[in-house]
Amino acid sequence: MALDPSQIPVNATPFGQPLTNFANRLKGGQVKVVAIGSSTTAGEGGIAPYPQRLLADLRIQFPKATIDVVNRGVGGEEAPQELKRFKHDVFAQHPDLVIWQVGTNAVWQSNPPSFKDTTKAISAGVDQLLATGRIDVILMDLQYVPALLTPAKLEKANAMVAAISEIAHAKGVNVFRRFELMQGWHDIAKIPFDRMVDPGDDARLHASDWTTDKMTWQLTAAINEAVNKAQRSRGTHGNSARTLHRIGGRRSPRR
Repeated sequence: MALDPSQIPVNATPFGQPLTNFANRLKGGQVKVVAIGSSTTAGEGGIAPYPQRLLADLRIQFPKATIDVVNRGVGGEEAPQELKRFKHDVFAQHPDLVIWQVGTNAVWQSNPPSFKDTTKAISAGVDQLLATGRIDVILMDLQYVPALLTPAKLEKANAMVAAISEIAHAKGVNVFRRFELMQGWHDIAKIPFDRMVDPGDDARLHASDWTTDKMTWQLTAAINEAVNKAQRSRGTHGNSARTLHRIGGRRSPRR
């Protein structure tokens, strides 16, 4: 029987940095995550957004902890507007981990914030988060979708992906490389865009239910391994070390 292309394993690049604060809070039994960003975070087209799915997956992954995921996504926004919301939407929530989905609207919108303003805001936002000394940071880059792959957009999309990676490397934070992951699904696993993109989105920008579910699964696995890395670095082992196979080996009841 020929291999179903959708079963070819294409996995997210592991995080380079341990999630030390998240791991420490897990040890105490209570963790809070804030997800900030635009429509990928807020939700679009009736598709359950990734923060909602992440909550379910993290509770499966870390069953002994009380976990909360706060969704602070606003459709259409970009880093400069999101940064202005940090005081109320991020810091007031007292998170242990912030996932900042960013960069898409600076490429896709017809009159977006400039590249310079966007990258400056991302850099400043990461600095603010790290200055607390108690928040881990994950930047989530762009989606690999037809709307961002046109001749007018592709160069800008690649430049934004590179800039987000450079900022993360300079600041010592993690990147969930969504652009690379989705490109692998399309180019290696041969997943068609008709499956990867929301069929109701004429702009061909927003992810499908399938993509959102798979992406969240990959994000959870990456978080788990970064927690394991933090635990190994301090010479202790928590409940996540024994559960890595659960995300990689079978899907949650929701799936």
